[in-house]
Amino acid sequence: MHFRLLVISFLLTLPAPFPVWGQSGKQSPPNNGGDFANSAPPGSKVPPGILVKGAWPSASDSVTPLPEGGTIANNTFTNRYFDMTYALPPDWEEKYKGPPPSDSGRYVLAQISPADTFKGPARGHILITAQDLFFTPLPVSNALELVNYSKDNLQADYKVEMPPTPTKIAGRPSIFFAYWSPVAELHWYVVATQIRCHAIEMVISSRDTKLLKSLILDLDRMKLPAETDPAAGTGGGAAPVCIKDYARDENVITRVDPIFTQTQHRFNPVPVRIIIDREGKVKHIHFLSAFPDQAKVITDALGQWRFKPYRQDGHPVEVETGILFGHARRPTTAAGASPATQ
Repeated sequence: MHFRLLVISFLLTLPAPFPVWGQSGKQSPPNNGGDFANSAPPGSKVPPGILVKGAWPSASDSVTPLPEGGTIANNTFTNRYFDMTYALPPDWEEKYKGPPPSDSGRYVLAQISPADTFKGPARGHILITAQDLFFTPLPVSNALELVNYSKDNLQADYKVEMPPTPTKIAGRPSIFFAYWSPVAELHWYVVATQIRCHAIEMVISSRDTKLLKSLILDLDRMKLPAETDPAAGTGGGAAPVCIKDYARDENVITRVDPIFTQTQHRFNPVPVRIIIDREGKVKHIHFLSAFPDQAKVITDALGQWRFKPYRQDGHPVEVETGILFGHARRPTTAAGASPATQ
């Protein structure tokens, strides 16, 4: 169903007030792509009460676009990595930047709210996020499964207003999902799709149905790449083809493991996205979260890796994949969890 028709038909069925967005549930750890040092025994745990600080995103060059590299200028949000643009509503702005990427691949791309000049009777919030599907601890493999997981794991005090429903946004296949909190009288509308193996979610929340209608219909003016699809947005065209776990033994010709000193070994996992060129060499390295000394050792090692060139329709193409160095995050449970947006 076309996005505009879907939203209008949904709004006509709504009772008076509106939703909140949250998810909970059991999580499974991702596959571990390696370890830092032989000195760490298998199954070792982070000592209680220790918070690892200092890990940060970084990249091997400053030219290749990064998922977290979006900007807002001239009232327009632009992200070159995802090849998406979104013109903000009049008198809306981003007051605060989001946190850095998490080691589970969760990004806050933009947080948009009314400016001081906003004259509307009610306020709302627009949150644009991305979940790296290479590193998510959730049991999902695409954006459609992520939205269904969110719906199935809503806490008891949140109610589904519209289950995940196929639609189109900016002419691209997407999923629309709505839920709310009767206690808070706050509603969340979620529009999700997949770009370059990331689940992109546009989450709009407010108590005002008229404001929500206006904001949700504005999303149809976004510009998205041709490969956008909630179950199959895996790159291609001008972007590398995204292939999960491409760094398997059968695809690697030369592998050099990073060797860490005792002082460089830490308990944090290091998720790394790499781009492999048409000849099988690593041309770009993106650390979602790593200490500088960890990033250097891993960069030195990956520079020596060689892969079998990946062919599509008989022609070699660039590949983007993910590798997790270090200890995988342990699964968490939903017991006592609060709604969260990341």
